[in-house]
Order: sequence, then C-alpha cells, then structure tokens
Amino acid sequence: MQAIKLTDDGSAQEHVRESTETDFATRLLAWFDQHGRHDLPWQHPRTPYRVWLSEVMLQQTQVQTVIPYFQAFLARFPDLPTLAAASLDEVLAQWSGLGYYSRARNLHRAAQICALKFQGELPVDFDQLLALPGIGRSTAGAILAQAHGARHAILDGNVRRVLSRYRRVAGDPASSATQATLWQLSESLLPDERLADYTQALMDLGASVCSRTRPTCLLCPLQDDCGAHLAGAVAQFPQARVRRERPLRRCVQLWVQDSQQRLLLKRRPPTGIWAGLWSLPEADTQDGAVEILRADGLRPLSSSVLTSLRHEFTHYSLDIQVMAVEVESLALTDSETRWISAPEALALGLPQPVRRLIESQAAASAHPLSHS
Repeated sequence: MQAIKLTDDGSAQEHVRESTETDFATRLLAWFDQHGRHDLPWQHPRTPYRVWLSEVMLQQTQVQTVIPYFQAFLARFPDLPTLAAASLDEVLAQWSGLGYYSRARNLHRAAQICALKFQGELPVDFDQLLALPGIGRSTAGAILAQAHGARHAILDGNVRRVLSRYRRVAGDPASSATQATLWQLSESLLPDERLADYTQALMDLGASVCSRTRPTCLLCPLQDDCGAHLAGAVAQFPQARVRRERPLRRCVQLWVQDSQQRLLLKRRPPTGIWAGLWSLPEADTQDGAVEILRADGLRPLSSSVLTSLRHEFTHYSLDIQVMAVEVESLALTDSETRWISAPEALALGLPQPVRRLIESQAAASAHPLSHS
C-alpha cells in the first residue's frame, strides 16, 4: 500500500511507496478480467480499422450510443479502402445523427490518405498515424495499443479522471501543465504486456467505477493507494472547469415544398457548423432566408410559421424558427441546391434537427388527423 502524506496546503506527497507501477497494472488487469467489457463489437476482431473507427466515434459520445452507429457504419464501409472510395455524402449520411460531423469528414479524408500513401492500411508508425486528420495523441496511442499491443499511453476523459484521482493531480484539466503531468503519469504506469487489455481496462474503470458522479470507490481495485480516496477528496478531482454561460443564437430556416411535395435542400458551406451537410435554406432573419430563395430563382408566394426548435451545441444554444414557404417552382441551376423527396432526403447527411423535422412531417403526412 502507498502511504500519502498531506502537506499544509492539503496537497498530497508520496511518503512511502510500497506499490509499484507494475502493481497498478496488475490490479487493474485482474479487475478487468473479472469486471471489464469483453463483448464490445470493435473487440472482435480488434483490427486497426475497427479500433480507429470506434475511437473516433467514442470522442464526445457514450459507448451505448456508439454501438448501433458503429455496426451500421461497418456494414456499409467494412474496411478502409471501401471508406476511402466512398463519397463524402455517403459517409456523412451514414454518420447522420451521431453529431460532431468533423469527425466523419476527418475519418473520410484520413482513409483517402491511407489509400494513397499506405496501401489502404493505417500506418503503424506513431508519428505517421498522428499526422492523419482527426487523430490526436490519445487516439493514436489507443489504436496502436489495442490493435498492435504497442506500448503507448492514452489520455481520454475517463483516463484523465482515473489518474487525476489516483495521484491527486490538481489544476485545470484543460491546461497544458496539467495535461503534461497526466501524460507523464499515464506513460509511467504502462505495463510491458497485455497493452490492449490494459488500455481497455483503464477506459472501463473510468466509465463504470471511477465515474464522474457517484464513483463506487469500494469496488475499485486501486482504492488502497488512490490519493483522492484516502484523503476523502474524490469529488474534488479532477478539478472542475469554469463553465461560462452558454450564449443563445437564432436563425430562420425555410420549409419549402413544390407541387410534388419535394423538399428544397441546400448543401451547407465546407466550413462552420454542419459543414457539408444538406439542410434547409437558412439565414439570420426571415427576409434574409427569402432572399436566398430569390437568388435560386424561386419566387415566394406566401409564408407561415411551421414550428420552432432549439438545438444544443457544445458552446451555444441555437433557436431555429422554421417557416413554411410556398413558392412558384422553377428549374434550379445551382448544383448545391436540389428538390428531393423525404425518403431520399433521409438517406443524405442531415443536421440532426433537420432530420427530426423531416421525419416528424413525413409521419404527420402519413397519418393525418381525422375529423368527425
């Protein structure tokens, strides 16, 4: 057991270290063998492509949410060359609903680079892997450790929480100084064997036992020398980040249908929110949105409020007023604007609120209210 000496300011110092880094890994792996997750779809088989896809999907997203998306994506793009050969529209459509679409764009671009430079495989060199779009230090380490058993550390959200508590690492978790401390700690604790299982074990422990709220410390294999647990300060680690009030933004989107009940969709710009996805015509104001229609050669005849939506982003909230607009339909000349039926639209990459709106309107049309 590792004794902890507390200084006058309440910080922890190692006084006697009877446990070693090997003990840390041994206890963690013993716990994993009995309590860890062994049936995740990317574990069977644990190929570089499957691990990479799972790691990208798990960024900002929980495991149970990811599993059905992972399975559907893998069915459509079973290997890296298939993904590289697909169009971005196909990739975004398969990703639609999972959010954080830059992940899908980076995934697609990285696959194309691998197809050109690495014979359709992910590189096994850490620096080459790190240079690919969307792959950071932790993701690269996770791929190499889990797919190849290479000795690389990771530092995702779960692991940061486990290590912050284990060694009582204070400071803003997002600061470069705190990150450097945690990376050094993560690397120092690496075992020499079973790197794939060890990496999964760390993530599992953070997700199940060492959770953000209500951690079950009495079930933790590290409780005997966890600095935060011994000091009764688990809730204080990692240090909470200062959260700013989320600003509110507003926009107007237009629900435009022609005589065949086809919907007008426009591809969004290649940068910014929902980049590259197909969406409803949008502007800051109703007049601005109507001007977009006129620019496409469409003459608005009437309009009315269809509904209002709120969508939450990481850094702000977006209020969307959706206006139903009747237009005099003309042939479209812009390749980034198209008339499309609801079923065809749902096969495209769409922003989540637009997808939900199309689904709800399609359901309402299929089951209109009966009148007595």
